[in-house]
Amino acid sequence: MKLILLAIIQSVFLCAGQMFMKLALKVMGPVSWTWSFVGQQLTNWWWLACGLSFTIAGVMWMYILKHWSFSQAYPLSSMAYVFGMVAAMFVFHEQIVWTQWIGILFIMAGCYLVVN
Repeated sequence: MKLILLAIIQSVFLCAGQMFMKLALKVMGPVSWTWSFVGQQLTNWWWLACGLSFTIAGVMWMYILKHWSFSQAYPLSSMAYVFGMVAAMFVFHEQIVWTQWIGILFIMAGCYLVVN
């Protein structure tokens, strides 16, 4: 049960990092190798949120790998796809078709089978 809880939290941070990266890229503008561009990126707070989320996810992943078998831990990282789908729907207002929901159900069923 502890593995599932940690994997869910780690997957949420992993998904948040991807979501923050997308938000940072949306406001980034065209890439130019100028000091002005670099300065704009250093004040883009979405990059900070992205880095913090990935750092937390990475540290949690190291803890998970240290304490549980790889064959159980790694499949559970696919829960990030589930949270990504929810973020796509609520944060980015994307349309999710029924076949994608079926895919998400298969992922969740697979995670259940891996830990039981």
